[in-house]
Amino acid sequence: MASETPENTGSLADRITNPDAQTAATGTDDGAGTALHGSELNEPDYSVEVKLSDLQADPNNPLFSVKSFEQLGLDERILKGLSKMGFRKPSKVQERALPLLMANPAQNLVGQSQSGTGKTAAFVLNVLSRLDLSPEMQIKPQALILAPTRELARQIVGVIQVMGQFLEGLIIGTAVPADSTTRPAKMACSVVVGTPGTVMDMMKRRILAPNDIRVLVLDEADNMLDLQGMGDQCIRVKAALRPTAQIVLFSATFPEHVSEYSKKFAKDPNEIRLQHEELTVEGIKQLYLDCSSEEEKYNNLVQLYGLLTVGSSIIFVKTRAAAAEIEKRMVAEGHTIASLTGGIEGSQRDAVIDAFRSGEAKVLITTNVLARGIDVSTVSLVINYDIPEHFEQRGRGSREPDYQTYLHRIGRTGRFGRIGVAISFVSNREEWDMLRKIQQHFGCQIDRVDTGDWDEVEEVIKKTIKNSRAQANFKNEQ
Repeated sequence: MASETPENTGSLADRITNPDAQTAATGTDDGAGTALHGSELNEPDYSVEVKLSDLQADPNNPLFSVKSFEQLGLDERILKGLSKMGFRKPSKVQERALPLLMANPAQNLVGQSQSGTGKTAAFVLNVLSRLDLSPEMQIKPQALILAPTRELARQIVGVIQVMGQFLEGLIIGTAVPADSTTRPAKMACSVVVGTPGTVMDMMKRRILAPNDIRVLVLDEADNMLDLQGMGDQCIRVKAALRPTAQIVLFSATFPEHVSEYSKKFAKDPNEIRLQHEELTVEGIKQLYLDCSSEEEKYNNLVQLYGLLTVGSSIIFVKTRAAAAEIEKRMVAEGHTIASLTGGIEGSQRDAVIDAFRSGEAKVLITTNVLARGIDVSTVSLVINYDIPEHFEQRGRGSREPDYQTYLHRIGRTGRFGRIGVAISFVSNREEWDMLRKIQQHFGCQIDRVDTGDWDEVEEVIKKTIKNSRAQANFKNEQ
């Protein structure tokens, strides 16, 4: 994604308020669904807080909250697609979000909801319901969905394909970084799903015409708006659309400063909030290994290999170089491991994630490129080989953990009420301090595992994986 990031300056607030003052940018289930080996929607009990921008909105209106998809007056072909996805009734988030999303005239929405609450299906449903699929219009982009990575963009495309499979004339375009030998053609489609830099580049080159786009969706919106380069690209994409376009922002997390900016990006939005963080971290058994050095971290990883292949596992590291080095060493020692980082070309990245989804590859080592949104139901173990941290803090005193990235990383396991284990490696005092801060921030328990007895380590982890609720202590059980 680094290749998509322009070097712009100025605060995010200024860039959203005055995008033209900046230089032009350079070139069942939620998530994947069962067809792409995603997880079933099995949501815990939680409350949904709704804030309406229109004070005249009537909570007593029957469409303020819906209990069935039929109440929304959906096209029968979309209802058939929902049935194929395994949806029988709206999730709690969908009950509140869909009437707000699908109201006419269209209103903006900022939604914060954890993975597995049906947010992807909600915004896809809204998009499909607003399309004109007449022969003249079906080749004109009318909805644009932006995601931070090609992997998440492809996953969203999969949801649209399943939900919209009975809509005659639906054409889906994907705007993600292409291999260096590929020349993109003009986007003649109804819906475009892509990454911000590629979409901006296509608009500049007149490959993607923005004139008829009536809905803009940002998935993992906090991540994109908070990253200066990607945020600039999102702002410029929005500036190219008609002023009446509906703006929809969804993310599992919204840090306070990004939350304020999001309301400027999506003017006068309706808002939906979940108390998500406690549910997410408490639904996953969190452990840590005390390592004396970087070499011991690697040796412990090799010791864990047998457990990593019980289901599927993701190993998160800090850099592409670290991923390449660990992959090289483990393969040389006879272990099967796949690697996916932002430095790999597009088609190769697609092949790696597809092999991981299908179970052909059991262990995947990656950077934060896969920390968000990716749904693979078989993932039972996540390894934080490196504690996630804010790189801008390096060299400026103490190292600060990246709480949101930690949350998103461990959220790749324990999907939607399933089992999950997250193990963090700690090799020095600074890493221990970061892990302690993470524990305090989320108010969770991260237990030490004694690497002096690997039989005991294996027993602890296997017992946890076999526990159907991962020793969860959800809010509704307290």
